[in-house]
Amino acid sequence: MLSHPLLQIIIAPPLAALAIMLFRQKLGRKVNWFARGSLIYSTLLLLGGCIHVSSSAPLLESYPFAGPAITFNLLGDGISLPVALIINLLCMALSFYADHYIEHRIEAIYGDVDEYTWKCHYGRFYALFLLFPTGFMGVCFSANLVAMYFFLEILPLPLYFIMAFFGYVDRVRVALICLMWAVIGAGFFLVGSVMVYYHTGSFAISSIVQLSGQPAAFWIIIMFMMTIMAKMAVVPFQVWMPWVHAEHPTCIAGLLAVYANIAVYVMLRVLIFPLTADFSRFFSFPLMLLALITMVYGALLTLGQTDIKRFAACSTISQLAYSLLGVASMSQAGIEGGMYFFLGHIMGKTILFSTAGILVYTTGIRDMRRLGGLARKMPITTALWIMGAMMLSGFPPMSSFPAEWVMFTGIFKSGINAMPGKLVIAIAGAAAITLSVVYCFRSVKIIFYGPLDPVLAADDHIKDPPLSMSLPLLLIAAVSIAMGLFPQPVFALFHQVISTLAL
Repeated sequence: MLSHPLLQIIIAPPLAALAIMLFRQKLGRKVNWFARGSLIYSTLLLLGGCIHVSSSAPLLESYPFAGPAITFNLLGDGISLPVALIINLLCMALSFYADHYIEHRIEAIYGDVDEYTWKCHYGRFYALFLLFPTGFMGVCFSANLVAMYFFLEILPLPLYFIMAFFGYVDRVRVALICLMWAVIGAGFFLVGSVMVYYHTGSFAISSIVQLSGQPAAFWIIIMFMMTIMAKMAVVPFQVWMPWVHAEHPTCIAGLLAVYANIAVYVMLRVLIFPLTADFSRFFSFPLMLLALITMVYGALLTLGQTDIKRFAACSTISQLAYSLLGVASMSQAGIEGGMYFFLGHIMGKTILFSTAGILVYTTGIRDMRRLGGLARKMPITTALWIMGAMMLSGFPPMSSFPAEWVMFTGIFKSGINAMPGKLVIAIAGAAAITLSVVYCFRSVKIIFYGPLDPVLAADDHIKDPPLSMSLPLLLIAAVSIAMGLFPQPVFALFHQVISTLAL
């Protein structure tokens, strides 16, 4: 391994973003390769890190920052490294997908601008885009609450500005809604962090274990859970998701799914690892119940959508809750399956939402009722949408199939052995998968089969997108299939860490 790999993984994207902002006029369209190069490099480092921890000790890097209370520590273990690898892979794939899409958005919003202005918009997008992997990697590897808060606060910034510059309907207002929810959620995280410091004298995540069994632990969990539920759009905090997730540029849709779903990783790292007994005693069953309600509510809301982007946005509400259900079950298999589903969901949502972007980019239509029969003119796009539907529905050979299998096995065992109420939730949750199958494959029928509108049939512009847009999505599907057929390597990494919990 190279020296300081975790730090390199975090700083490579912002260094590339700085170069893009400084030299975008000279580089022009080549700025995208600065973005891709940094992401390819960090992906290779992450792959090497996963191989290293599979047979050796976790990676730990320490950088003194402001005395013993605030030390910038980074931890790469069997949970953080595979999660970071899949997230970074999605960022890399979307950096290729975004080229044609963002050119289209610049033209649609700003019209026929001069070359200087065009380079400003194009470079601005890729510089902002690279702040996403910076924040994601920081959250994954941070071993300090202040550092994790900092990286969580980074993530809303590119989301706000990309939505404001390149979004859709009421893009500035929707961007402000997103920023407002992010700031409110982060405020609770900051309060929880200060409470930890007050009781332990340290911001280190490892110090939280000192609070186990103490009255303060309950209120600290409450503070952190407010942040987590707001970001995951758990009922009753779901109101922001349909607005924000439907109106941003589709080339970052997969990253917004990561932004929301990474909260379950934060819950595992900050609450479940250090405060296992307190979390299980007071919060496991209520969170499982909220997850079930969110799964059903999100699915029914999705079934009522006709706008193709809002359809994908509302389905995110339902899908996010599956990971919460598994992790909140406080069973080893449930947690491992929930985290594996997290990876499957962000891949599936990246494909589904990006394919929705292709349809809007190609047809200019968002109303699904005005589409139909497009499989004849867009076979690759049809295949991508079907694979995305399979990933979200838990069909083999996609990665979500073993995830759901392991997750529900753990939840059922937990219900049988410990609490009958959990068994009822497990049965209802398994039955709720049917709703996912219905809304996913109903959309396939509406959009791609049936009669083709004569106007669309006569339009020669309606065809599969350039390979630079479809190939990255096919790569993501291939990774999902590989993880569905061979889940053991990632589960083995998860097991190294989760098996240490006293469940």
